[in-house]
Amino acid sequence: MSAPSSDDNSIATYFGYGEIGDSDAEQKLQDMKRRKTRRRLWTLAGIVATYALFYASLLVIEFNLAELVGQLGQFYDALLEYFPPTTYFGIPFVDLGAYLDFMIAENLILTIEGGQIVWGAMFVTLAVAFAGTVLGLPLALFFGVMSSERVVPYPFNFLFRGTMSLIRAIPGLVWFLILIPLAGVTPFTGALAIMVDTTGYLGRLFTDELEEIEDGPIEGIRSTGASRTQIVSFGMLSQVFRQFIAWIAFDLEHNVRAAVGLGIIGAGGLGLELYIQRQTFNYTNMMACIILIFLLAASVELISQRVRSSLREDDDVEQSGILEAFVNAPKKILTSTMGRRDR
Repeated sequence: MSAPSSDDNSIATYFGYGEIGDSDAEQKLQDMKRRKTRRRLWTLAGIVATYALFYASLLVIEFNLAELVGQLGQFYDALLEYFPPTTYFGIPFVDLGAYLDFMIAENLILTIEGGQIVWGAMFVTLAVAFAGTVLGLPLALFFGVMSSERVVPYPFNFLFRGTMSLIRAIPGLVWFLILIPLAGVTPFTGALAIMVDTTGYLGRLFTDELEEIEDGPIEGIRSTGASRTQIVSFGMLSQVFRQFIAWIAFDLEHNVRAAVGLGIIGAGGLGLELYIQRQTFNYTNMMACIILIFLLAASVELISQRVRSSLREDDDVEQSGILEAFVNAPKKILTSTMGRRDR
C-alpha cells in the first residue's frame, strides 16, 4: 500500500482521525467523500427538478414574452389614465383633483351630508376586517389553548389542531362563498369569513407560542394547589400575553388586506368599488381606489407596528408617535442599509 500523502494526513488530523495510515481513518475519509458526492448529486437533482417544474408552470400559464412586448403600447395608454396628467402652477403633475372628486362623489371616504355622517367604502372595508378579527379572537384563543399538548394531552389535542388545519386549508374567499346562504352577499358575510379565517391562523400562532413557554412558572402555580384553569391562566397565558397582543395586531393588518379581496367578490367596501371601476375600464377611478387601499393598509400596518414595538421587552426601541414614525422611516431605512453594507 502506498504511503499516505501529507495532504491526506492533514485532513485526517483536522477531523480528529489521527494518522491516515489507520484503516478506520481511511474508511471515514472515504465515507466523507461519498457523502459529499451524494450531496452534490442531490443538489444537482434539485436544481434540475426545480427548472423542470418552472418550465412546466410556464407552459401551463401560457407564458408568452412576445405577447407582453406587443401589449406595451396598450399598457402605456392605460398608465396615462391611471395617472391623468395636469399642470400645477405651470408644472406638469398628476391630476390629484380627479382622484379626490371621485372619492367624494362615490362616498369612498367619510363625508357629511345633511348634517349626517356617511361612512364611505374605506370604512366599510376597515369595519369588515376589525369586526371579523374581534369575532374570531375568542375562537382562536379557545382552539389555540386546546391544541397545546401542555393543556390537552396527546393525541386528543389533535382534534383541535385538525380543526384549525381544515380551516386554514380553505381560503377566506372560499369561506365567503360557503357562508353566502347564511348571510347573503353582504359585508356581514365578509366579516364572518374573516372570523373563520382568523380562528385557523391566529389559533395556530397561539398554539406555537404556548409550546415555547417555560415550565418553571407552570410548576410554581401547580405547587400552590391551583386548579387546571388557574394553571392555564396564570402559569401559561401570563407568559405569552405580549406575544398574543402582537400577533393579534399582525392578524388585523392581514385581515384588512383580506377584506379588500372579499370586497371584490361582493363583501362591499373598496374591493367592490375597485371591481366595478375595472368592469367599466375607468382606470382613473381604479387608481383612486388603489390609493385609498394603500393608505388604509399602510395606516393599519403602521399602527400595528407601533403596538408590537411598544410590547417588546427591550425598552431601547424608540417610543415615537405616528407622525414621528413617518418622518423617521427614511432615515431608519438608510441607516439599516448602510449598516448592512459596512458588514
